[in-house]
Amino acid sequence: MRYFILFISILTFFSVNSQVNHSKWDALLKAHVSKSGIVDYKGFKADQSKLTAYLNELAANAPSSSWSKNETMAYWINAYNAYTVQLTVKNYPLKSIMDLKYSGKSAWDDKWIKIGTETLSLNDIEHIKLRKKYNDARIHFAVNCASFSCPVLLNKAYTADNLSTQLDNQARLFINDPKRNQISSSSVKVSQIFEWYKDDFTVGGKSVIDYLNRYSKTKIKPGSKITYLSYNWNLNE
Repeated sequence: MRYFILFISILTFFSVNSQVNHSKWDALLKAHVSKSGIVDYKGFKADQSKLTAYLNELAANAPSSSWSKNETMAYWINAYNAYTVQLTVKNYPLKSIMDLKYSGKSAWDDKWIKIGTETLSLNDIEHIKLRKKYNDARIHFAVNCASFSCPVLLNKAYTADNLSTQLDNQARLFINDPKRNQISSSSVKVSQIFEWYKDDFTVGGKSVIDYLNRYSKTKIKPGSKITYLSYNWNLNE
């Protein structure tokens, strides 16, 4: 009996603490997202059963305290993106995610995502599970809001082993993307993301320009005036 109890305890431990394998999501992204971030929502819709299977894995395997920082961050970034695709697919065809309202709430505020014992909104994932916990502005370039002006949806899953490199690459890609930011040495027209979340980009007394210069191919002169481009909320397809 003692050995049986021990065996059950070991099985329970590994069940509770098992990390999610994001290969299902990775395959879907490679199949339905171009290198430039254009999303084939019709393709995702045709593969709805595969997307649902991945989301079921997420729901049954919420991060635990035994997970590393990178494992947990990768989990929540993938979750945000996968649930955003799911929401879009369920309402497709759709012009803009902004058109979705649930009892007066936006698509980001509606609590419909069941993970472990919690019921979350997309905003809960972005702002509580990610931004509040990790204080890493690169998160803004990884989560995708299904809209053209958002940083592009990476066509592969985020993983713990490659997370920092993936986040840096996304930051560099977004900041140097002339469709989303227009940067010269003395003129800066950038995404409203840098206005809405200015505090995230100015930690430690740094300026938005300081942050941009970490990744921009064109170095911006200190004191250059920043203006913000209008956000295009049309679907990123």
